[in-house]
Amino acid sequence: MKLELKGITKRFGSLVANDHIDLVVEPGQVHSLLGENGAGKSTLMNVLYGLYEPTEGQILLDGKPVTFNGPSDAMAAGIGMVHQHFMLVPVFTVAENVALGNESTRLGGALNLQTTRTRIREISDKYGFDVDPDAVVEDLPVGVQQRVEIIKALIRDAEVLILDEPTAVLTPRETDELLAIMRQLTSDGKGVVFISHKLREVKAVSDVITVIRRGKVMGQAEPSASTTELAALMVGRSVSLTLGREAATPGEETFRVENLSVLSGNGQAVVNGLSFGIAKGEILAVAGVQGNGQTELTEAIMGLQDHVTGSIRLDGRELVGMKTSRIIDSGVGFVPEDRSVDGLVGTFSVAENLVLNQYNEPPFARGLSMKPSVVAANADAKITEFDIRTQSAAALAGTLSGGNQQKVVMARELSRPLSLFIASQPTRGVDVGSIEFLHRRIIAERDAGTPVMIVSTELDEVLELGDRIAVLYGGRLMGIVPGGTSRNVLGLMMAGMTAEEALAREAASEENNTEGGAL
Repeated sequence: MKLELKGITKRFGSLVANDHIDLVVEPGQVHSLLGENGAGKSTLMNVLYGLYEPTEGQILLDGKPVTFNGPSDAMAAGIGMVHQHFMLVPVFTVAENVALGNESTRLGGALNLQTTRTRIREISDKYGFDVDPDAVVEDLPVGVQQRVEIIKALIRDAEVLILDEPTAVLTPRETDELLAIMRQLTSDGKGVVFISHKLREVKAVSDVITVIRRGKVMGQAEPSASTTELAALMVGRSVSLTLGREAATPGEETFRVENLSVLSGNGQAVVNGLSFGIAKGEILAVAGVQGNGQTELTEAIMGLQDHVTGSIRLDGRELVGMKTSRIIDSGVGFVPEDRSVDGLVGTFSVAENLVLNQYNEPPFARGLSMKPSVVAANADAKITEFDIRTQSAAALAGTLSGGNQQKVVMARELSRPLSLFIASQPTRGVDVGSIEFLHRRIIAERDAGTPVMIVSTELDEVLELGDRIAVLYGGRLMGIVPGGTSRNVLGLMMAGMTAEEALAREAASEENNTEGGAL
């Protein structure tokens, strides 16, 4: 089935999210939609899937105009969509989730799942999914849950499959498996729309690449185009994708975590017996698929978790049991993973947000009163230093783009001498150009002698910044390996293998490859 979008425009009031976009997806083709967060990719696909009505333009299937009043219309026409956040009921089985919205019943009204189970097994066998129809979804790895979402679309005879940022929650191995599945689907004549901002993956799997920036198509590119060329199309200027940084020269270890555990409200250990240290002048990058204890680890360090055991020491002082305000006063800079919820006050000005951690201290305050002129002068200096794109220092922080909001948080946290700097998901939702800038600031803080911990689900970022890399799985530390460790080893660790096991597995694989080559 050939899919065409002609002149698709979607407006939300005065905001133009999609501006006269043309797109063609041929049968048997992976058509990648590449662009930064906020570029309009997901909005466009939500129009295609019937979740939004286009303000202007047409959708055509095999040359015939169609109108979708909701996802059920899109599915009936042969379009399926796998959302970034899965639409599954965790306590239901695979078969029950697949049957939702398409239920068949036996005489008497009982749900008949046998046909669904049979179809799941047929699709699973055909594409090598290895999915058990009777498995409970919450017991499945994330990568298998994603396959369930794909099965949901295929069982409804989808001929065009939309995958919205599908690798965001996957390990490297699961990502490679998904790319292989996409190729299997296209070899079967299906069209795949792959929405992503990850250049390496887009180049690896695409037949055609369309780049969107600020709601407009900037052009099409071949998969053979360099990452530099694609990045320039995404952001509108040339961008350096490698830092070329100097090696770290670590000093003494001044930050130490010993046997740290954090319990959730139901008594489950979400962080389980972690021990590690960070020296002055080095970056420890914490890797892992989202949801493996990273959030709770950073919150425990910042005094934001209640059920914490073990020890967290900074410059010899115990932080466990200390209030967050005192931890900040101890010289800890913290960039939280959700800037809009925990990093900024959207209804405060940029200038006010830049002093949230020092608003009641000299030189920004005298007694109980803030000094507006000093706050304004500080804001002007930081806006220039960090290239924060804002109409003025008085603009509300909530009106800034995601990348510029992140620069405000980073500028504030790096505006004073630090004993420890923690950045969780430091470039989430940030354009390629801003990523380059923020990475350089993190490196500069390391080079100033500060112990730095970054937490990121982006493996490229972990490899770019980490002098050492710690991998979490299920709240446990799988090991700490040197920066530059192979993606394969890190991927195995992210899937639950210890560092020793992963390194041994890679060594054995290399030995087998060498022997095979010799033969």
